[in-house]
Amino acid sequence: MSLKQNRRNAIKNIALGTSAIIAAPAISFAKNTEDDKKLPLKLKGNINHSVSRWTFSYLSMDDLCEAVKQIGFSAIDLTKPEEWPVMQKHGIYASMCYTSGDNNLYKGLDNPLYHEKLIQEYLDVIPIMAKAGYKNLICFSGTRNGMDDDMGMKNCKLALDKILPFAEKNGVTMIMELLNSKVDHKDYMCNHVEWGAELCKRISSDNFKLLFDIYHMQIQEGDIIRNIRDYHQYIAHYHTGGIPGRHEINNSQELYYPAVMRAIVETGFKGYVAQEFEPTYPNKLDSLREAIQICDV
Repeated sequence: MSLKQNRRNAIKNIALGTSAIIAAPAISFAKNTEDDKKLPLKLKGNINHSVSRWTFSYLSMDDLCEAVKQIGFSAIDLTKPEEWPVMQKHGIYASMCYTSGDNNLYKGLDNPLYHEKLIQEYLDVIPIMAKAGYKNLICFSGTRNGMDDDMGMKNCKLALDKILPFAEKNGVTMIMELLNSKVDHKDYMCNHVEWGAELCKRISSDNFKLLFDIYHMQIQEGDIIRNIRDYHQYIAHYHTGGIPGRHEINNSQELYYPAVMRAIVETGFKGYVAQEFEPTYPNKLDSLREAIQICDV
């Protein structure tokens, strides 16, 4: 064999060996990734994670509870009393509660026409929550229908003044959700964090706070991190969602969620951050697992 042939064979063997070295970790990594999906995440504990029930409505409550535990957290948002026994069976916490009513966000507390019905629904569910150890009860402002901001606040306060003494006694916090009125919920009144904060000031109770929906507030007014820092004392809960489209919160959308989560942690927040996006991945639970990892700062 000539020297030239020996050299060619040596180069060929080196190349083959290098390919094998490069390929091996890739194959191993792919296998580990699939295996890791079967194991609970090792979460840092700075964020209390949850997920909104309606975004995984294709799953039974039993199956969603099992999926949540497999990912590595233990709370589900926006559930009704009839769902709580199943959650309790799995050791899953109801991090944001509904009443047993229709919870129509357009027929809310800013309109006295709905006060009697809404007040009774809240008064009915509060003792059930207290017995179960649940703390957060969602409420909605409703739409303006030509009403100005000041009158809307007065009407909301009028209703909440009849609910909050009972909520305070039972350790329940009424939490009004901030929603955008530009795209998703036309004419909704509680559509700016400043409006919600002013209502909190007028009510002046530790048992009335805001649900800061990051998706909705990015659409409505932006300046997410500044608003979190400026108004954190009025915020008891957060929701996520990719913008635009309300899908995954990965790098396909306009917000960088790790920075938003760090800002939330820096305020000393101890409540829940609930994933509330509509998943598009073939395996929708992969979307949820990814979102929890993104937010776990």
